[in-house]
Amino acid sequence: MDYIIIVAGGRGLRMGGDIPKQFMPIGGVPVLMRTLQRFRDYSPDLQIILVLPRDHQPYWRELCDKHHFAVDYQLADGGATRFHSVKNGLHLIPDGTRGVVGVHDGVRPFVSLDVIRDCFQTAHALDAVVPIVPVVESMINVKTGPVRREDYRIVQTPQVFNIQVLKKAYELDYTPQFTDDASVVVASGTDVAVVDGNRENIKLTTPFDLQLAEYLVTHQP
Repeated sequence: MDYIIIVAGGRGLRMGGDIPKQFMPIGGVPVLMRTLQRFRDYSPDLQIILVLPRDHQPYWRELCDKHHFAVDYQLADGGATRFHSVKNGLHLIPDGTRGVVGVHDGVRPFVSLDVIRDCFQTAHALDAVVPIVPVVESMINVKTGPVRREDYRIVQTPQVFNIQVLKKAYELDYTPQFTDDASVVVASGTDVAVVDGNRENIKLTTPFDLQLAEYLVTHQP
C-alpha cells in the first residue's frame, strides 16, 4: 500500500498576511486543496495523510465545507518542526505496512503527475528517491567565492521512500541539520536516488509566488 504525507505547517509570515499560505486561494481554490487533489488525480488508491497544526484544523474544516471538498484523507497534528510533523504523520501508518510513502510540501500544488509517478515507481525499486531540477542562476559561496552551478541541484518534493526505511530513519533524534526527509534518511545510512523534477513545482513562499501561481493555474496541463 502506498501513502503520501502532505505537510502543511506554514504560518504565512513571509506572505505578509494573517492567513497561512496553504489556505490562500489561487484561481479561487485554496492552495492546500489543489495539492491534495493533485495526488488524488495521480491515484484513487493512494492513502493521503494530511499534517496540520491543531489550531489550523477548524479553519481547514470550514474551507472544506465552503468549497465542498471531498478528497478523503487521514489527519495528523503538526509538530514543533517539519521533522516532528512528518513523524506524527508516520504514526498513522501501521507498523509492518509494506509499500512506499512520499512526503510532500502542502504549498507545492504544481508537481506534475509524471514526477509523482517517477518518484513512486523509483522508490519501489530503490527504496529512496527525491526529484531535482538544475540550478539556473549563478551561485556564490559567501565564505569561499563563486561555485560551479553545474555541481548543484535544487531538491523538490515529493520525496518517496520504502515505508520501513523512512520509519527507521525517523527513530533518530532530531537535529537542525535535518532540513528535509532525504537528509534524515541519509543520516540513517540509506542512499537516496534522484529523478527529474518539474520546474513548475515551486514552493509557494512569497507574494510573488502567488502571482506566479495564478498564471500556472491557467497554463499548466
